[in-house]
Amino acid sequence: MGCYPSRIKQRFPGYDGPIELASQTSFTVSEVEALFEMFKDISGSMADDGLISKEEFQLALFKNSQKENLFANRIFELFDLKHRGAIDFGDFVKSLNVFHPNTSLDEKVNFEFKLYDLDDTGFIERKEVKQMLDALQKESEMRLSDATVEAILDKTFQDIDGNQDGKIDKDEWINFVSRRPSLMKIMTLPYLKEVTTTFPSFVFNSEVDDIAT
Repeated sequence: MGCYPSRIKQRFPGYDGPIELASQTSFTVSEVEALFEMFKDISGSMADDGLISKEEFQLALFKNSQKENLFANRIFELFDLKHRGAIDFGDFVKSLNVFHPNTSLDEKVNFEFKLYDLDDTGFIERKEVKQMLDALQKESEMRLSDATVEAILDKTFQDIDGNQDGKIDKDEWINFVSRRPSLMKIMTLPYLKEVTTTFPSFVFNSEVDDIAT
């Protein structure tokens, strides 16, 4: 079994072992190994290249590789840590880590801010919030008048943009979510602490056993 990790590295480009990833994240070694089973399912759904493409990511979320979604696209961009148009296993675990129940609130707040900062300017601007509203309307088939959309934007920036400069900076965002903690609920996925029961087959090919022997 000693060559098992090297075979994985050949098949999965950029593969980081479970011990290394556990040391860098809130996941245990067992949870990382279970996540590898999830990763293999997703990365092999359309092409057996050991990476998750944008289409495979969308397929995993929507059961449809062609469905466009602003938030799914943005999450894919943030998960693609190496900016190569695909997610490797290390990217996958390190990015999912922000949703782990044991990850700090600061990391969750920072990720959510980046999620809404669509243009990566360090600010959430009015046009970006409008993009999100338009995307939500499209997804829900809800139709709001232009006047209603503008009223929502006005109220949003009145509540969050403390210095009224027309954009939301990191400090203003932190202040806003601290007053509305319910907004952070989407940043924690409790099942990530139960992932070993969802993907138990890691027990049969554990890399930790290989190292121990």
